[in-house]
Amino acid sequence: QVQLVESGGRLVQAGGSLRLSCAATGLTFSSNYAIGWFRQAPGKEREFVVAISPSGDSTDYADSVKGRFTISRDNVKNTVYLQMNSLNPEDTAVYHCAAKYYSGTRYLRDPSYTYWGQGTQVTVSS
Repeated sequence: QVQLVESGGRLVQAGGSLRLSCAATGLTFSSNYAIGWFRQAPGKEREFVVAISPSGDSTDYADSVKGRFTISRDNVKNTVYLQMNSLNPEDTAVYHCAAKYYSGTRYLRDPSYTYWGQGTQVTVSS
């Protein structure tokens, strides 16, 4: 059974940083699985944040987080990390990680991911 478990979310002040983790069990990251982060704020639709290819050599960032967020992965630990810097209140949301079989960089931000985690809450106070 595949499970994705996010952690690291908490309350932080504007301008602060957080690192989220996404740990996978039941699948091997290196077996051609792309990992994406999506977020959903109250009353808003889920939106793409960032995604990374299986080897880590390709990434895709939403414009709203480019230059502030960095995604990385450790295929030995089956874990993906999301380093978030210069956080602002608009980043407040539940952050979900997701996994799907990799089909190319152009599809990284496509939300058709197969497996999803339950999410971790990030709250940024002004």
